[in-house]
Amino acid sequence: MSHPQEHPSSSATAPKISGADAGKVARAAFVGTALEWYDYFLFGTAAALVFNRLFFTDLDPNAALLAAFATFGVGFAARPLGALLFGYIGDKVGRRPALLITIVMIGIATGLIGLLPDFGSIGLAAPIMLAVLRLVQGLAVGGEWGGAVTMAVEHAPAEKRGRFAALVQIGSPVGTLLSSGAFAVVLLLPPESFDAWGWRLPFLLAFPLLLIALYIRVKVEESPIFKDLLAEEEAAKVPAFEVFRYAWGRLIVAVLGALLGVGGFYMITTFVVSYGANTLGVDRQVMVNATLIAAVAQIFMTIFAGRVAERVGPGRVTMWGGILTGLAAFPLFMLIDTRSPLAITLAITVGILLVTIAYAVSGALLAELFPAKLRYSGVALGYNIAGATSGFLPLIATAMLTISNNASWGAAVILVAISILTAIGGFFGERLRVTDKNIVVDD
Repeated sequence: MSHPQEHPSSSATAPKISGADAGKVARAAFVGTALEWYDYFLFGTAAALVFNRLFFTDLDPNAALLAAFATFGVGFAARPLGALLFGYIGDKVGRRPALLITIVMIGIATGLIGLLPDFGSIGLAAPIMLAVLRLVQGLAVGGEWGGAVTMAVEHAPAEKRGRFAALVQIGSPVGTLLSSGAFAVVLLLPPESFDAWGWRLPFLLAFPLLLIALYIRVKVEESPIFKDLLAEEEAAKVPAFEVFRYAWGRLIVAVLGALLGVGGFYMITTFVVSYGANTLGVDRQVMVNATLIAAVAQIFMTIFAGRVAERVGPGRVTMWGGILTGLAAFPLFMLIDTRSPLAITLAITVGILLVTIAYAVSGALLAELFPAKLRYSGVALGYNIAGATSGFLPLIATAMLTISNNASWGAAVILVAISILTAIGGFFGERLRVTDKNIVVDD
């Protein structure tokens, strides 16, 4: 689990980090990331409520749902490729240009989904084009999160990295609020209007949101630590290759540490929304509203966990988040199986809060697993390999319903398994953290 030693900077060229700038950069990273997650999360909700009926209509209902979730998973499969591509740009050219490219890609891809004809109009070409646009989304998100976290962490004083990395993570629940809120509004339309054009509106909103996000990203300064690497000619030649060669053990720990935050989230949102609406027969609005309530609670848990990580370390917080989520998995699904709107809302909210304990600190944990010259690539690869692994969990859990006669125990077992793996990642991650040397904090 060794890693290349960083070349010490001279005092004259040591990177200067401003506490005031750190907050500005983290807030800009948060806004841009929230808008990107809005784009990405839309697809998950639509896969459960729209695409199975309008884009895979030559299949029976169960097969159509599986096909929709398979298309959803394509975006996750593409994310490691995006991590390789944008990790190279971020560690060789700069963090900032990589983030500008990713936001344009995902905004355009999401908006175009809203313009796609459905299966009834153009037949098989509709799901094919849907899968291609999902692939573009996955490539872009593969570079987005790692870059946003790297920028926030590298602009922050070491003792405050937990809170600024957590601020980026708030982009996830805000993105959920925006995407679920948009769907909650269009679900108020009559069913025929929703199917005809209403579901497209949240996707088309990506175009104006892209302009906002791009404006914010353009104003963000390059990382002072990366500037120092360039000045010292210490940038890695092929960053991903060096991660696999020198830091493969750290990469494994990063994947484990990120697994629950990504996979657990989609189990408790994407899968549970589909399970409640399509298997239990619960009203779709109840399921979507539950995710909205959970997203609001998630914001406060993210802030709290980020502060705790500054005191006890992000690895320990990750470990306890994994343990608590694993213990709660079966009771949560028992609540969902009651079909009670109140019980379902409680289960989804508590489930999201528990998953968030690990997710809130994953940015700080992963960023401190890798030296600066490999950080963008290492963070992006770790997070997105976890994403590629866990993106198909809703598909697997849905397939297991046919084995379990629509019982939820299979989904609970999956949640327990990824919780244990993340607890292990947190345990080792805390012991492998690295620090950036010779940084001058200019407050």
